[in-house]
Amino acid sequence: MPIFQRLLRAQSLHAAALLGGIFLMTAFGGAEEVDRSADAEPEIAMQADRSDLAELLRTGQPVFGVFSGPKTREQGAMIAAETDADFILYSMESGPFDVAGMKSYLEGMKEGAGDDALYRLPVVLRVPPIEDEAAVRAQLDEALPTGIGGIVFPHVARPDQAATSSELLPGAWPQDPMGDQVNILIVEDHEGIENVREIMATPGLSVVFAGPGDLRRAYEGDMEQVETAIQAVLAACKEFDVVCGVTAGVDDIGERLEQGFGMIIVTEPEAVAVGMAAAGRAR
Repeated sequence: MPIFQRLLRAQSLHAAALLGGIFLMTAFGGAEEVDRSADAEPEIAMQADRSDLAELLRTGQPVFGVFSGPKTREQGAMIAAETDADFILYSMESGPFDVAGMKSYLEGMKEGAGDDALYRLPVVLRVPPIEDEAAVRAQLDEALPTGIGGIVFPHVARPDQAATSSELLPGAWPQDPMGDQVNILIVEDHEGIENVREIMATPGLSVVFAGPGDLRRAYEGDMEQVETAIQAVLAACKEFDVVCGVTAGVDDIGERLEQGFGMIIVTEPEAVAVGMAAAGRAR
């Protein structure tokens, strides 16, 4: 199957997962407020040691992630107990910025896989695009203490936005060589593709993703142009020694690894095992 057809199939699955997540985030948006009183349960602690995700990236190993699925405590417990992925992508790019709901999901993960679940299976949070630095900073101040392993900044189109991401996450690897968080950007617009080398030259970036879903919209469904844009992001990542990310399924995950992508979010759960085996990391 040509790669642009596989991309089309993968993005359909991706879109369905995102729509489901948005619906459920709305449905569960009324999660109770965090109790900050002296007698309250302590916040989910940041890990004292570096997360597996940061360490894997530091040592140059490909990593594999899954979408969070429904944003419920029960889903957090189930996915932590069942997945062999390296991380979970939890999105609050749109809809309410519901940190209390995310905290419940993280607590479910600990219930499903033990107190070290967030170390072994870090959650990276996709936040709204960087438009108002003060607003994004306030969101990070609220979200980071929950114990998440990093931030995903979508729709990065200019180098100043990339620089802001590094300023907001000074403790992320590789800006901090021993950092335990990751700073992930997504390039997914015409402007971002045009500025990709300038974006990539920003110090302190952990991973830069090529976002096929929004690139498909940007190029009006022309999957050959989408693939050209993805390869432009990959080439810039290689030039500036930044880990490159993409989504992939069972059919194309091996090819994406061969091309040099180092972070892959799977569009099918079974693709994790396929990717692990192809990367020589079979568990």
